[in-house]
Amino acid sequence: MSLGQRVSSDHQLTRLLQIGVVLEEVVESRAAHHLDSLPPAERDALDEEVRELLEEAAAESADHRERLEALIDELDADTVSYEEINALVDARYGPPEDTDGVLYDQLANEETAYKFYDDLIEAIEASEGEFAIDRDRLLETLYDIREEEKEGVEEVTEIMERRA
Repeated sequence: MSLGQRVSSDHQLTRLLQIGVVLEEVVESRAAHHLDSLPPAERDALDEEVRELLEEAAAESADHRERLEALIDELDADTVSYEEINALVDARYGPPEDTDGVLYDQLANEETAYKFYDDLIEAIEASEGEFAIDRDRLLETLYDIREEEKEGVEEVTEIMERRA
């Protein structure tokens, strides 16, 4: 389904929220693995700012995933486990080549998540359908997550600009 459309059923809403969970699991997994996957010399060269950025990104994504899963639970559906997504991420993506690669990857992750939530909110707001969960709480949760993703984009961008 294109997010340009309206969300007209609990089934569509559930699937979109599940996509958000998977997106957060990928971001969490990649952020958590960046430090471990860097070559030792690169890992040692990372400054505290980048280390904290990655740790915060992993924790924030875990929080977003839990908040989305709580909404999905109210819709009486299941999500894909973090362990399953983590294994897929490990198999699909190789380690970054350097610190710049880590920052570019993190920026892409944050931007993708922000755009997804922005589109999801727009699709829900365009919908006139009723959902099995409270619409205001749903939108409030998504607004909060979108704002945190926006802040993540800004934080990564600021770090990259200082390093340029």
